[in-house]
Amino acid sequence: MNNHYKHIIWDWNGTLFNDVELCLDVLNGLLLRNELNPITITKYREIFTFPVKDYYAKAGLDLEKYSFEILGKEWMDEYQNRRLEARLFHNAEKYLQKIFSSGVEQSILSAYKQDTLLELVNHFQLSKYFTYLNGLDHIYATSKVDLGKELMEKLNHEKGEVLLVGDTVHDFEVAREIGADCVLIASGHQSKSKLVECKVKVYENLDEMMNNFKFTNQSISII
Repeated sequence: MNNHYKHIIWDWNGTLFNDVELCLDVLNGLLLRNELNPITITKYREIFTFPVKDYYAKAGLDLEKYSFEILGKEWMDEYQNRRLEARLFHNAEKYLQKIFSSGVEQSILSAYKQDTLLELVNHFQLSKYFTYLNGLDHIYATSKVDLGKELMEKLNHEKGEVLLVGDTVHDFEVAREIGADCVLIASGHQSKSKLVECKVKVYENLDEMMNNFKFTNQSISII
């Protein structure tokens, strides 16, 4: 991967925003209220997927018995009430600042609901680093592909000039669909064993990824 990237598209949840343990705790509360056993973080990372409806089923929730729309709203209501318990990943803002200062543009492409994405990004005072902030128009965390295609049209970059950074197989799938390159980080919502199946670079965390970024002439290449 020797391309020179002029724009970085970031995933939010699990990539910049470390809400993994919060998401697990909210899910386990949902399981317990439905008389099901809680799961470990290892199990969570193994079953997490998009659309999230599928991982609800893998967690043990009977979606023929329980409405996903009701369960999803119950989950999101608690998550929203507790969202500020989560923090940015270590050094996330420092790295956003470094990339911004290099002249490389950045955007967020998220399955999070647009208004709450904006609220959280502003809460952490990060909006100044991003050209575009793109979230879904509902709470059910479905595919980001259409949003990604719209974003790529706005960016109007050549092939090999846009890099998507995420923490899930779906991020890789989105990158492939929209024509961006992709790297993945294994400290988020999916296990490293799942991510390496995508056959792109997988880093343990943001620190390792940034140590492999080379900044030249208002672009980034990967060592």
